[in-house]
Amino acid sequence: MAIWQALLLGFLEGLTEFLPVSSTGHLLLAGHFLGFDSPGKTFEVLIQLGAILAVVVVYFQRLLQMACALPTDPGVRRFVLAVLVAFLPAAVIGAAAHDFIKDVLFETPKLICLMLILGGLVLLAVDKLTFSPRYHDVIEIPTSRAFGIGLFQCLAMIPGVSRSGSTIVGGLLLGADKRTAAEFSFFLAMPTMAGAFALDLYKNWERLSVSDALPIGVGFVAAFVTGVVVVKYALGFIGRHGFSPFAWWRIAVGALGLAALVIYG
Repeated sequence: MAIWQALLLGFLEGLTEFLPVSSTGHLLLAGHFLGFDSPGKTFEVLIQLGAILAVVVVYFQRLLQMACALPTDPGVRRFVLAVLVAFLPAAVIGAAAHDFIKDVLFETPKLICLMLILGGLVLLAVDKLTFSPRYHDVIEIPTSRAFGIGLFQCLAMIPGVSRSGSTIVGGLLLGADKRTAAEFSFFLAMPTMAGAFALDLYKNWERLSVSDALPIGVGFVAAFVTGVVVVKYALGFIGRHGFSPFAWWRIAVGALGLAALVIYG
């Protein structure tokens, strides 16, 4: 794998992981048209660790405060439980359907393009809806609603749907405002992406070699640096502009991807 390819894919991962545009869809399409095919799509999953660390770094102070308050603050304990409950559906389905997801869904670029377009249309529709949010802080989201958001996250098992997009839409439909839904998606990303990273590393450990270390390292650093920038500014951008910019981006990428598949295969 060329270093510039690793750098490009790492940049794409960090740029798109926390936005409702599907990082997996972008990475798989980029890999397809670049002619890059990692065994078991391991590279694409392992560089997600850089994006995970980006969230941890940006939210470090808040995470530390929560950790210190956990023994005495029932609100913090309830929030941590809510995140774990939201993570549970994806953990169960992801582990059970791992091989099908990686060997079938990840290998179907036309499906990815169609999901990008469909997801864009959904975001446009959601952006025009008028909500009456009940939750204006992630701490306020009850466990039952968090579980519902976790069910929405499972839609992202289909590449092109977007983990952040599905959880944000789920959060909006279940009573959170735009900023709170996006922030809950950030917190939910930590156990979800860490779990996906650990499972994929376990499943594909024997496929990795010493020569993989450099491109994975380059992709990891690129994903981390870009992810930090996105996490810092994404909430403000979504609060000001809504989801329409991401929706049109998804539709454009999906349409161009379908056209390229027809022309180049």
